Amino acid sequence: MGSIDLFGFLPFGFLDMIDILLVSFILFKLYQLVKGTIAIRIFFGVLSIYILWLTVTALEMELMGQIFRQFINVGVIALIIVFQQEIRRFLLAIGNSGFFRNMGARGGLWGYLGKADIKISTNLHALSEAIFHLSASKTGALIVIERQANLQTIVESGRKINADLNAALLESIFYKNSPLHDGAVIIRRNKIIAASCMLPLTQKNNLPSSYGMRHKAAIGVTEELDVIAVTVSEETGDVGIVTAGKYSTFSDKTLFRDRLHELLAS
Repeated sequence: MGSIDLFGFLPFGFLDMIDILLVSFILFKLYQLVKGTIAIRIFFGVLSIYILWLTVTALEMELMGQIFRQFINVGVIALIIVFQQEIRRFLLAIGNSGFFRNMGARGGLWGYLGKADIKISTNLHALSEAIFHLSASKTGALIVIERQANLQTIVESGRKINADLNAALLESIFYKNSPLHDGAVIIRRNKIIAASCMLPLTQKNNLPSSYGMRHKAAIGVTEELDVIAVTVSEETGDVGIVTAGKYSTFSDKTLFRDRLHELLAS
C-alpha cells in the first residue's frame, strides 16, 4: 500500500493513520478511566516520558534513547502495581460492555438461540412505593439490584434476609433506628437477599460535594459490576438511579419505575 513522505523524510501510509487513530482512541479511553482520580497525574507523567522517548528515538539520540528505553522496560512492572485498580476497572469495563453483556441471559447470543428471558420478575411497584416513601421522610437508602453480575461476595458482607420484596419490609430496613439501616440492600429478582452490605467506593475525587457515602458506594459498585443502584439522599430526599458509574435523579415515581423497567429489560 502506497505511502507519502511527511516533511520529506518521514514515510506515512494508510496503516500508519489507522495505527495513530487506534492508539489515540486507547489513550482517550484510558484518560476517561483515570479522570478525576489521583492516577491522572501519574498517567500524564508516564505519557510525557513516553513522548520524550519517541522524540529522542526519532532524533537518533542513542544515549538518551537507551536511558529512556531501560526506564520504560523496568517501569512496566511498576506501572502494573501502581495502576492495579485502574487496570482492574478497565478490564471490568470491557467485560461489562454492551457487546459482552448482551451475550448474557436476556439478549444477544442467547436471545438468538431462543433462550432469552426478558420477563421482569422484580416487583418494581413495591420498590418504587418504598423508595418514594423514604424520599418523603428523607430517610437515607441504598439498594443494589442484581443483573448479570454475581453479588455473592457482597451478600456475605451483610446480613442475609432472603424475603419476598415488599415496600413495608424495605422501609423498615432503612428506618433510622433499625440495626440494618447502614449499608446496602441487595435485591435478586423478587427477593431481598441481604441487608447492611458493604460496597466498594468509587475512586473519583471530582464528585459534587453534596454526594455522601451512599452516592460514592452506588457509583463504585456500578463501576465494577453489572448492577443497578438506587439511592435516597438523607439530606435532600433526592431519588437516584446509578448505572455504570453514572448518576441520574428522579422526582416522578412513574418515570423512576419506567427507567428501572428499561434497565432490567436491557
